Amino acid sequence: MSENVLLFSYGTLQDKAVQLASFGRELQGRSDALVAFRTDWVEITDPAVLATSGKTHHPIVQYSGEDADRVPGTVFEITQQELLAADAYEVSDYQRINVRLQSGLQAWVYVKA
Repeated sequence: MSENVLLFSYGTLQDKAVQLASFGRELQGRSDALVAFRTDWVEITDPAVLATSGKTHHPIVQYSGEDADRVPGTVFEITQQELLAADAYEVSDYQRINVRLQSGLQAWVYVKA
């Protein structure tokens, strides 16, 4: 049996429509924040991602090294299979890394590649 993992989202993975399309269910999460990262925007050109999110630009974060920088979002508990579905949803501008959130939890997050 595969164990669940934590995924932190600051963008479209928080949207119900994106969750239903990617995971087949609405996720339940709790507020948290990414520390020492800042938000930027990336233009989305992938037709499938555009259709799912309905947005031409998605937020993207990168490490700033400044402890005062915070990116608010939601941490979700998902299965390994759902993590692979999230990997498939995210475009190549993103890479998945493991981080410690403001709460102290360890979670996967997609950052600027």
